[in-house]
Amino acid sequence: MEIRRRKKAGDDGDGGASSNGGDDPDSFSVFSRSPRRIFLFCLAFRVVNALLIQTYFNPDEHWQSLEVAHRTVFGYGYMTWEWKRGIRGYLHPMVFAFLYKFLQVTGLDTPYIMIKAPRLMQSIFSAIGDLYLYKLSDALYGGNVASWSLFCQMANWFIFFCLNRTFSNCLETVLTIMGLYYWPCIRDSSTDYPVNRKWGLVIAALACAIRPTSAIIWLYVGMLELFLTPNKVKFIMLEVIPIGSLVLGFTCLLDRLMYGSWVIVPLNFLKFNFLSSGGDYYGTHSWHWYFTQGFLVMLFTFTPFSITGIFNSKNQKLSALILWVLAIYSLLGHKEFRFVLPVLPIALIFSGYAFAQMEVSGSSSTSVTKKKQVPRQNHTKWSPKLRLSVFFLLATNIPMALYMSLFHQRGTEDAMNYLSDEAYKGRVKSILFLMPCHSTPYYSTLHRNIPMQFLDCTPSEEKGQLDESDRFLVNPLGFASELARNWSEPPSHIVLFASEETKLRDFMIQHSFKELRRFFHAHFKVDRDLQSSVVVYAVNHT
Repeated sequence: MEIRRRKKAGDDGDGGASSNGGDDPDSFSVFSRSPRRIFLFCLAFRVVNALLIQTYFNPDEHWQSLEVAHRTVFGYGYMTWEWKRGIRGYLHPMVFAFLYKFLQVTGLDTPYIMIKAPRLMQSIFSAIGDLYLYKLSDALYGGNVASWSLFCQMANWFIFFCLNRTFSNCLETVLTIMGLYYWPCIRDSSTDYPVNRKWGLVIAALACAIRPTSAIIWLYVGMLELFLTPNKVKFIMLEVIPIGSLVLGFTCLLDRLMYGSWVIVPLNFLKFNFLSSGGDYYGTHSWHWYFTQGFLVMLFTFTPFSITGIFNSKNQKLSALILWVLAIYSLLGHKEFRFVLPVLPIALIFSGYAFAQMEVSGSSSTSVTKKKQVPRQNHTKWSPKLRLSVFFLLATNIPMALYMSLFHQRGTEDAMNYLSDEAYKGRVKSILFLMPCHSTPYYSTLHRNIPMQFLDCTPSEEKGQLDESDRFLVNPLGFASELARNWSEPPSHIVLFASEETKLRDFMIQHSFKELRRFFHAHFKVDRDLQSSVVVYAVNHT
């Protein structure tokens, strides 16, 4: 049974409607509304989603976006080694720099707002991505599939957990869905959903400017378009080159302004991550990790539905795009879930297709092949199979989404939020983080220009040389004692994981530090050890 994209009324000889579009009596009508209503619904959902995220996922969320934006606006913030080597571009951090500037000018830069505002801003982008996922699904298969695709997008645990974070990958994901909607090669043109290849090129160029690895996606789409378009010279000479040059020129000028010299970020990024395998410094995985673990964990219990939708929809273009992205990223040694986030919504569209098939096949009132318009019925009776499938997805994804967003690795966020409030009240003079590098947010959360020190983990030019973070983990007491010998004045606060606390208990007593607060962090191992809690110590605290 194959579901087809709906046609405009009047396209059929009998003036009928589509097989399962917005006029289908069996359409899942909760989301079958105007784009404005769909966006407002998605925005409300994503705002709640953003407020529920209390956990720490990956350092780049803070250190490669918010920290840079904070330094740009407020004059202080830590720039990691990537910025010193020119392999990061300023376009993405500038998005949040505008937010911070607004908060600074209006005097709203209080601890709570500084913590919540970036993810709330990202929720706006996420809602736009949700809307375009609906529009793309509707253009491909009709309103019923679009409604189910949106349901899958909102029910998927990893989308809930990750999309509202301030990673460049998240904005890249939104731009990917938007861009695909406008490309003629991805879907057939229609009067209902006019394509606009130039808009698609602009969005694709912006995605590549924000994250150079997005070129993996757009190389596939561009080659497909080049193969299918009748006027190849016009496509390349009058669209790709002018639009690409304009966006690249703008980003290079922005980086020139911010770096103070000419820095070609995409070239440096390519050299470090692809030509020299610099990313392997942070760990490697087996070549098949995305296929056997990574992407399957992200899809979770949606996996069988996505696979069913891929086979039944026979959409070779989008299914090949997913395979292409997973295959190219598999060539790199260093792998992370978020790297392939942009193709997760595409896989969820296929899940939506599978659900729409189940709904239509379970209805006795109509057939997907029926072209004559049938008056919409107020209620569609779901089959037991469909009900069980929906319950199964919600029962598995909701607990996972809430646990990962509310509990797993929340201690580092809670500790910094607490220190931010304490610093706002003038109770914090300086902080030392005795934990693996980048384990917590930094100045963008603390929002006070006081001395802070963390254990450096800048990649060494010499292979085998341990950085500060590794040296500390090998011998916590010896490293801390050596550090203390160089203190002119001890820090007012020390932050560390409970796994190292027992090894440093005598050190803390010797230097008059007392436990101030303890925050739950995780039930399971993170990296090497079980980091069950984060402990904040203060010197001579009363």
